[in-house]
Amino acid sequence: MTATETIPAPPAQDTTVMTYQAAQGAALAEEMRRDPTVFCMGQDLRNGGFFGGTRGMVEEFGPQRVIDTGITEAFMAGCAAGAAMTGMRPVVQMGFADFSLIAGDEIFQKLGKWRSMHGGQFELPAVIIMPIGPSGGAGPEHSGSMEMLGMHFPGVKVVVPSDPWDAKALLKAAIRDPNPVLFYPSKQLDWKRGPVSTDTEHLVPLGQATVRRAGSTATVIAYGCMTPRAVEAAGILAPEGIELDVIDLRTLIPLDLDTVTTSVLRTHRALIVHEAPRTAGPGAEIAAAIQERCFWDLEAPVMRLGAVDAPIPASGFLEEHCFPSVDDIVQAARRLAHT
Repeated sequence: MTATETIPAPPAQDTTVMTYQAAQGAALAEEMRRDPTVFCMGQDLRNGGFFGGTRGMVEEFGPQRVIDTGITEAFMAGCAAGAAMTGMRPVVQMGFADFSLIAGDEIFQKLGKWRSMHGGQFELPAVIIMPIGPSGGAGPEHSGSMEMLGMHFPGVKVVVPSDPWDAKALLKAAIRDPNPVLFYPSKQLDWKRGPVSTDTEHLVPLGQATVRRAGSTATVIAYGCMTPRAVEAAGILAPEGIELDVIDLRTLIPLDLDTVTTSVLRTHRALIVHEAPRTAGPGAEIAAAIQERCFWDLEAPVMRLGAVDAPIPASGFLEEHCFPSVDDIVQAARRLAHT
């Protein structure tokens, strides 16, 4: 593989093309057909939920497994904890990650800690879906990126897919996991289309990062909607001789630091890009880990790009300026390459 060659698509399989959001709905439907203990709940799921992913499911599975709730996040997460303890596999759709703060106790105290507190007497296989990021001027209470919270509170896994293929395969893996999983799809990718596997047993293991583009000048570490932006930035920089090794983390917990380390030891430079605010965001933890593992091999300080440290404005125009753009990544990577 040459330095400029884009990492190929996933292995040849029977595929179909779906939007990022539809891929999640397909994953949920397949797992509900496979396992009668899987059920979902959230607002207006019978009509597709907030983003359309569950449309048509109540007709197939019935109202006992596709449960419409009120705007009661604490109830939904608490119900998920109780159901998971008894052997069910609940999937909760909260609509917006911001709303998960209302259910903080049930998510981080109950789901995150009860298995450990009770000596592993039961599993807690629950998935909480909480879309992150902006959505066209929805305002500061609907545009947050909360994925760093799951990194700070032990006991939960954290998943952030970057394309329809992974949105489906990672959600299926999350539903089958015996531990609580916080699933954070990026709203900026909702209507992006791409191939997904039609194999109902195709899963992407949690904790396994992947290289989206090979390069030798610098490592760019991203996840969610920032992964395709990093790949696009790499394409822009390649004619200048700046070859970026773009790593898609896929999950923040477990965090695949081995893949990150292998790349940084080869390129000697690292840039971390994410949708969450820069201060105390996931990039801070990843940068610290890189420094601990690769300090003597680094030829430049580890760089970070994140959202602005401010409430996201209720303006689509202003909103666009609050998150790292392709040009921001290009400029940062160019500076890093010449440092």
